[in-house]
Amino acid sequence: MRQLVINKNDSGQRLDKFLQKRFKTMPKSMMYMYIRKKCVKLNGKKCDISTMLSEGDVLTFYIRDEFFEAEEQKSYEFMKAPKKLDIVYEDENLLLLDKKPGLLVHPDKSYHFDSIVSRVRHYLYDKGEYDPEADKAFAPALVNRIDRNTGGIVIAAKNAESLRILNSKMKTRELEKYYLCLLHGKPKHESGTLTGYITKNESKNKVTVLKACTEGAKEIKTKYKILGFDGKLSLAEVELLTGRTHQIRAHMASLGHPLAGDSKYGRGKNTTPDGYKYQALYSYKLVFNFVSDAGLLNYLNHREFSVDIGKIPFAASFIKASSNQG
Repeated sequence: MRQLVINKNDSGQRLDKFLQKRFKTMPKSMMYMYIRKKCVKLNGKKCDISTMLSEGDVLTFYIRDEFFEAEEQKSYEFMKAPKKLDIVYEDENLLLLDKKPGLLVHPDKSYHFDSIVSRVRHYLYDKGEYDPEADKAFAPALVNRIDRNTGGIVIAAKNAESLRILNSKMKTRELEKYYLCLLHGKPKHESGTLTGYITKNESKNKVTVLKACTEGAKEIKTKYKILGFDGKLSLAEVELLTGRTHQIRAHMASLGHPLAGDSKYGRGKNTTPDGYKYQALYSYKLVFNFVSDAGLLNYLNHREFSVDIGKIPFAASFIKASSNQG
């Protein structure tokens, strides 16, 4: 006989969903058989697959030890990743991280040992805030993504409730994201809101900006403000009013002002000034602007977090050069 106590992150889900996550080596047919034959009991009583779990519930198991042993002997992939993080802000519910260009946010097939999410789990594991054995149904997760070669603020949720709230607020645009970028040339207007439509070529991982809507196209809105111009490049602040793949890079390039260092949407070699290894784009500021209840995260409403511009190489270099010219 073995027992498990349901914690906060495991609560609010069906019994069968919890068991599938907890015992990955157990066939579904066997799991259903165990429940049907009362080999799994909830608070000492019979339960069924659709029973909803609550924090503090006690599950008692009369099942083969091998399913527990398989979990106990499992190694953690995230431990292979460095635990080094550039933390902008941290509390009991979330982390705001400054992701550097070149670092993946999630593992991919070609490179799976190091990523922001793996570093977060390693960091929280070492702090004692994440226990994979206790939290079978939840692991610290990222709320937003940033391209590998783009830098900026990434949000990591430490618990299931925070992840649920932040994902919801992200969808309703109650998390405002601002970017800094370097543009070739200078747009005709110092500021404005660009509109259009975007389609994606999945095989090439490249998007196309259109003026008119076509089948499969998605609307885009990009708000920008020019902060400075050195005669060749413009430093701009951009706010995403819609969040589409490569939106800023493609939208600015469609105006004839591609980002410095952008080999995908630029104009050949001339778009990569010396010293710019990656596209000059950084998600540097985040504003929590809740218009509806945010539950346990209400304390974040109207708070603003940003990366020091001095830590963004292309922005710091531009400002320094502009100051020297003045």
